[in-house]
Amino acid sequence: MSLKTTTHLNFRGQAKQALGFYQSVFGGDIALVTYRDAHAVQLEAEADQILWGQVASSEGFRIMAYDVPASLPHDQGVIPFFVSVRVTDQAELKGYWNGLCDGGVVVADLAPSGWSPLYGMVRDRFGVTWVLDIEVAYGG
Repeated sequence: MSLKTTTHLNFRGQAKQALGFYQSVFGGDIALVTYRDAHAVQLEAEADQILWGQVASSEGFRIMAYDVPASLPHDQGVIPFFVSVRVTDQAELKGYWNGLCDGGVVVADLAPSGWSPLYGMVRDRFGVTWVLDIEVAYGG
């Protein structure tokens, strides 16, 4: 048996732009289904918003997103979640960091921490908070 989890982000009209941005940072293939594509239009103004979208790379990165329709409440909250990216290569981590920082706000500088040789936190241009670090074996 194989089990994978995927972070699913909820937006209000920005899912397509956000997924395009994440594809530019992490690479991979993008798949988008609009409300129009799915014959699920509730408001014509939202017809071309994303009902289901995903970026997936052969390296294992995967994220999903959709646009919450106006008929449903949507409140991102203050810090409802973090998306964690753990890699073993510092150059790879720095590439992702630089991409996510483009238009974002650094919450914690990319630097050594007590649990990782390199750790940082950034809130991207879409308000999603990312935690990036170098994965090391847990020492208990």
